Amino acid sequence: MIQSMTGFGKHVIQLPTKKITVELKSLNSKNLDINVRMPSLYREKELDLRRIIAEALKRGKIDFGLYVEITGDETSSEVNEGVVKQYMKQLGAIAKGDEIHLLEMALRLPDALKTDRDEIDEEDYKVIVDALKNSIEKLSAFRSEEGQVLEKEFQERITEMTDLLNRVKEMDPERLASIRPRLQKAVEELKTEVDANRFEQELMYYLEKYDITEEKVRLQNHLNYFTETLRSAQSNGKKLAFISQEIGREINTIGSKANYAAMQQLVVQMKDSLEKVKEQMLNVL
Repeated sequence: MIQSMTGFGKHVIQLPTKKITVELKSLNSKNLDINVRMPSLYREKELDLRRIIAEALKRGKIDFGLYVEITGDETSSEVNEGVVKQYMKQLGAIAKGDEIHLLEMALRLPDALKTDRDEIDEEDYKVIVDALKNSIEKLSAFRSEEGQVLEKEFQERITEMTDLLNRVKEMDPERLASIRPRLQKAVEELKTEVDANRFEQELMYYLEKYDITEEKVRLQNHLNYFTETLRSAQSNGKKLAFISQEIGREINTIGSKANYAAMQQLVVQMKDSLEKVKEQMLNVL
């Protein structure tokens, strides 16, 4: 089953003193491109988080957001009590005032607050990893749903091209049969004697030149292979893109060899169906 590269996943966890939110958004890209937004405290874990994302999502332009909101009494700053008391004592010696006023002044002075360097809580980090994995699961489910829509579209286009190819096969004998009278008429218009043996040799040359037997067989094989790959267990957008290129090559060759208006019209329709496949192929994982 194919997957789209477009997807979204979000997971929120409420802890006693903080709310952790993980968001993942994916868009189409030839390779894996991960953009990270996270608090500086968790930057040392960025490579690990990137690895988890890369192993799970493979390809696409991925936006990863980690948001941590403090909701409780947790804080990294504390009042430096000894320093504040010294400030109040010195201020009280300079000018009289009530303690509340002196405290307000003291708290504005340097070193009144002390900030301990934050350290990552490993339990919190485990929660973040779980939230990330949950978001990946949601994004993957989103990709699979989008992939089902793409698969239905591809199957319709392959069916269209198969039907058109069958019409080409039915028309081919008629096309080849038209070559002899067309050449005969062209010779007659020259109003000159033509050696019968030479005419037959030239006729065989043109028949070989316009023969599309191999192209019809190869095109049918490519269409069948595309369908088989489409239904495989793994999504393989690059492989399907390569097969699409081969399908296009055979359609173009048939068009260049056809030299028959009715068949060339069918070729144009096949090209139109293939172009629609290629447009959607850009979004397949």
